[in-house]
Amino acid sequence: MMGRMASEETRTTDSRTDPGPDTRPDGRTVRSGGRTVRSGGRTVRTDSPTDPRDPAAAPGRPRAWAARLVVVGIVLSALNLRPAITSLGALLEEVRDGLGMSGSVAGVLTSVPPLCFAVFGVMAPRLARRFGLAAVVCAGMAAITAGLLIRPYTGNTAGFLAGSALALMGIAVSNVLMPVIVKRWFPDRVGSMTGLYSMALALGTSLAAAVTVPMTDALGGSWQSGLTVWAVIAAVAVLPWLPLVRDRGATPAGPAPQADAEPDAEAGPEPAPALRITRSRTAWALAVFFGLQATAAYITMGWMAQIFRDAGVPAGTAGLLLAVTMVMGVPLAFVIPRLATRLPHQGPIVLALGVCGLAGYAGLYLAPAAGAWAWALLLGVSNCAFPLALTMVGMRARTGAGVAQLSAFAQSTGYLISIPGPLLVGVLYQQSGGWGVPIALMAALMLPQMAVGFLAGRDRTVEDEAAAAR
Repeated sequence: MMGRMASEETRTTDSRTDPGPDTRPDGRTVRSGGRTVRSGGRTVRTDSPTDPRDPAAAPGRPRAWAARLVVVGIVLSALNLRPAITSLGALLEEVRDGLGMSGSVAGVLTSVPPLCFAVFGVMAPRLARRFGLAAVVCAGMAAITAGLLIRPYTGNTAGFLAGSALALMGIAVSNVLMPVIVKRWFPDRVGSMTGLYSMALALGTSLAAAVTVPMTDALGGSWQSGLTVWAVIAAVAVLPWLPLVRDRGATPAGPAPQADAEPDAEAGPEPAPALRITRSRTAWALAVFFGLQATAAYITMGWMAQIFRDAGVPAGTAGLLLAVTMVMGVPLAFVIPRLATRLPHQGPIVLALGVCGLAGYAGLYLAPAAGAWAWALLLGVSNCAFPLALTMVGMRARTGAGVAQLSAFAQSTGYLISIPGPLLVGVLYQQSGGWGVPIALMAALMLPQMAVGFLAGRDRTVEDEAAAAR
């Protein structure tokens, strides 16, 4: 499937005898959706309006081969963006006992991922401009590998947190740059490629939740071994990016050439004008939407299994319920982005996902054990707001530079918003002695999520809004 998708989306040259109606005096032809350049007696067309520095447009590079490699890299990288979190959630009780963690420290631990995503994610565009997209993602996968190898064997809480932070740093930069890579390499397939990436991410999330405990038992019952094994998959994800590391042209560049203003290939691309992202209402709406859906997701990953266990559901079944919630994102994460790119307004999808979330929370409040499987399914559908948010990042900006800035802003700001959520749920649970108040909080947060998501789904771009606000 990946090979077919790559071949469809990366067909780059064709032989033409007629340069078309918009031929310039120098022989170059401008076409909508790409550039056509006469060279050596034939016409070569690039299918996407990308910067000449893009490695896909570099002379001598087999673009179809490189694009297939990017697809493999995207899938393998996405598989590794959540196991560091969900594998820990599955073994949190064992880790607490092994390291002597208090309940409050464990609560802080559940808030570390969004904190790291916010702090390190904002650095991603600058790192990509300096070193290149592929190099930064490659380094991110290496950081995940190192962090997962180190943290189980530090022997104390501080070392465990440091190892986790290293892995989460790699996840953070990759989180931000994945939409940029999709926009750069597959500008006419943003929906399908975002869906593929989101599907792989959901698969990695659910696999870690489902198999970490049985895999730990098979490895002798050591929680250290159960957490370390995920470093192997992270190490494999480094490999596809290595041949692309030297392609510095994959950095986020200036605005894509327009149909009426093709850049001179010899002179190089024009630098991107500064984008005041904070002047865009859509950027703020998307950031808040991202933050609220992340809050719901991390509360689910960190506490849902415990909610079921406290309701009398066996521990093994509770883990499976969490895995079901996560695995719902596998098919839906591929369908929702494709549907979103076909709609002029993504607000109806936001509302539908929000209604599923409200129904799931109502079920957890009223009959957590009796309808456990139904509530797990509904919350799994609701959590697909994440791939929808990623898709809207790619749709709400016109240029690669705009996508990079919007992705960094929305994700960093969003993850900052999500930090208090899991910790607050733990405090409310401890203070109230039950799950009624925390579940009511989760349901209440769903309402503003639906509102700002509806605003973020409007058909407009951050570049236009920022320019109008000057």
